[in-house]
Amino acid sequence: MKLTILGCHSATPRENAHTTSQLLEVQGDLFLIDCGEGTQMQLRKSGIKFARIKHVFISHLHGDHFYGLIGLISTFRLLGRTAPLHIYGPKGIKEIIVLQLKLAKSWTDYDLYFHELDGQESELIFENEKLTVHTLPLDHRVYTNGFLFQEKPGLRQLNRKVADSYQIPSCDFENIKAGNDYVLEDGTVVSNSELTQDPKPTKSYAFCSDTAYKEALVPLIQGVDLLYHEATFLEKHQDLAATTKHSTVIQAATIAQKAQVKQLIVGHYSSRYKDHQMFLEEAYPIFEATHLAADLKSFEI
Repeated sequence: MKLTILGCHSATPRENAHTTSQLLEVQGDLFLIDCGEGTQMQLRKSGIKFARIKHVFISHLHGDHFYGLIGLISTFRLLGRTAPLHIYGPKGIKEIIVLQLKLAKSWTDYDLYFHELDGQESELIFENEKLTVHTLPLDHRVYTNGFLFQEKPGLRQLNRKVADSYQIPSCDFENIKAGNDYVLEDGTVVSNSELTQDPKPTKSYAFCSDTAYKEALVPLIQGVDLLYHEATFLEKHQDLAATTKHSTVIQAATIAQKAQVKQLIVGHYSSRYKDHQMFLEEAYPIFEATHLAADLKSFEI
């Protein structure tokens, strides 16, 4: 599982300061999370093949989190895309995108599927054989969700030396990795625990976009491997955080500490701060395993 920060700044894009967008890779699959202006340019800098993106998750309908989406959809069309694109976002995202395509007479040659969200509780919105994605209801000025990506347990790991010692044919390996015992020709049962080891530990990533401090998140993200939590303001501007329903870096660190996550990334910086090191200085006393988001920076989970 690998996370690439495409943009991590708030409000307006600036030179070398792109608005929110992230790319999460899970076992070879790519998931785009939010799509601020210039996202496709950041994707090009990252060397990402656009065709690999099949699912886009939009947290809320403030421009710095989705204004790059219509441009990306248009570029997909110009590149000859044929694969479907699934978009998960607040109710209204379909109307916004379809109106732009309609007025520009630029309908796509590929299918667009909109999965509009309006639930107030955490819900499963995506699942395949590798992972699940649940919403994380947030507290912002408009309807907003974060997203929790959780790997599913994989197959057990085959102990090849033991399997070969019993002369077990390779055609039975998948059945054994699925958890089954093996019966030898003489009727002897070789237990699965002898033939295999536990699967690799699953990994999880929680994306908490724009939100006021919300302790109800804690049980939903308990123990995740990596948490991204917005930290628009330093503590001296906590009044602005309250007014705009954003978080301070101390509030983000407190959520991480209460949820006992393994690592925290903070971002969505206000443009008023030139030195982001101050965010670490405020976070460390509460949650030491804190990292700064930066454009085009990657994190291995």
